[in-house]
Formats: sequence, C-alpha cells, structure tokens
Amino acid sequence: MAWISLTRAKEVALAFIAYIGELTLLFCRTIVMALTPPFNAYRFLSQAQRVGPGSFLIACLVALFVGMIMALQMAYMMIKLSAEIYIPNVIAVSLTRELGPVLTALIVAGRVGAGITAEIGTMVVTEQVDALKAFATNPVRYLVVPRFLALGVMLPVLSVFAVFVGVFGGFLICNYKLSISAHMYWSMVSEALVMKDIVTGLVKTAFFGMIIATVGCYEGLNVKGGADGVGRATTLSVVRSFILIIAFDCLFTFIFYFLFNA
Repeated sequence: MAWISLTRAKEVALAFIAYIGELTLLFCRTIVMALTPPFNAYRFLSQAQRVGPGSFLIACLVALFVGMIMALQMAYMMIKLSAEIYIPNVIAVSLTRELGPVLTALIVAGRVGAGITAEIGTMVVTEQVDALKAFATNPVRYLVVPRFLALGVMLPVLSVFAVFVGVFGGFLICNYKLSISAHMYWSMVSEALVMKDIVTGLVKTAFFGMIIATVGCYEGLNVKGGADGVGRATTLSVVRSFILIIAFDCLFTFIFYFLFNA
C-alpha cells in the first residue's frame, strides 16, 4: 500500500511539473508574439472591455464589503486595546498589498477565466481552431495574445478601484461606528501607504492577470471530449487559476519582503 501511494505521489508530482512546463511554454510564446507585429488593437480592446467594465461592479462590490468586514472585525479587538485609531492603517496596507489584488484576481478568474476556457474550448470542439490553422492563422496570436494583454493591463486597473472602494468601506464603519473623523481616517491612510505598497499590489495584479489568461487559454486549447470536455476544462481552469494565484501571491510576498527589507 505504501509503495502504491509513493508511486501515485510520484505520478502526481511529475504531472504537475509537466503542466507547469507547458504553461510556461505557452506563456513565453505569448510574450514573444505580443511583442512582435502584426498587432491587432481591435481584439485587444474588445477583450479589455470584457475584463474591465464587465467585472468592475462585482469587484468593487466585494471590495466594499471586505473593507467593512475588516473594520468591524478589527474593531472587536482594537477597542479593547484602545488602539482603534490604527484600524485605517491596517485596512489601507492590507487591501493595497494583499487583499485587493488577490480578491480581484480570484473574482476575475471565476468570471473571465472560466469564460475564456469555455469560449476557446467550444472553438476547439467545433473545429474552428483547426480552421484558423488551415488559413495559416496562429491560434496563439489570434486567441491568446489579446486575452493575455487585456488581463495583464486591466486587472491592475480593476485592483486600484477595488482597493479604493474597500478603503472607503472601512471608512464608513470607522466614521459612523467608531467615531473616527473623516480627516483623521484619510490622514492615517495616506500616512500608512508608501510607494512600495502600491507597486507591490500593482505588480502582483499584473502577473495574476497573465496567469489567469495563460491557464484559461491553455485549458481551452487542450479540450478533449466534446461538450463534456468543455465543462471539465472550465472547472479545471478556475480551480488551477485559484491555486496558482495563491501560490504566486505567497512567492511574490516573500520576494518583495526580502527585496524591500534587506
């Protein structure tokens, strides 16, 4: 039994390494094609509109509630320590560096990433991707690059709005529940945030967007088994995007911590 478990673990590890390798190859091919002509601005703008305005409301709504929840949860302990004045600092830094980028990326992965996989997967099943190849059109350049660029550009923009709305949600609780004045709240927020916090959040979010696009397109391009295969690929796309977003968030946190605190 132990031998079987060890063999199974080895197979899973090798499959994971192979999967990461294939994602990396697609990522590199996409980067090369994104930087070389011809460029198709229309397809990029079409996908950017789908990612940005299409996900704006839900991202900001979630961020608003998260900011309010953070303020309420911290107030529970901070009041006991007579330290509620520091709640704006914690909300601002936490949302800017971690929660804002990660939550926005998870929302977009569930909404847009799944849609990308389903769309491309359907094109594979109905042999539209084969038709592109028959007309000498590279599927990576035509399908992957616009989505990759749109997510890489628009996700940081969404994250900025989400962070601001989340901080505003914290302000509502601090101002009306904890009696922290508006001037005091926003002064504490501006004093707590420094440039490295903003840069950290934006860099993370840009990479998260690239991860979502790469995983979504890869799963879509490798669909097998008809409509049932499209459903499985869509589920795998969301789950694997979530896992990679959290894993790379941990990696980037380590990197930025040692980079800025060396």
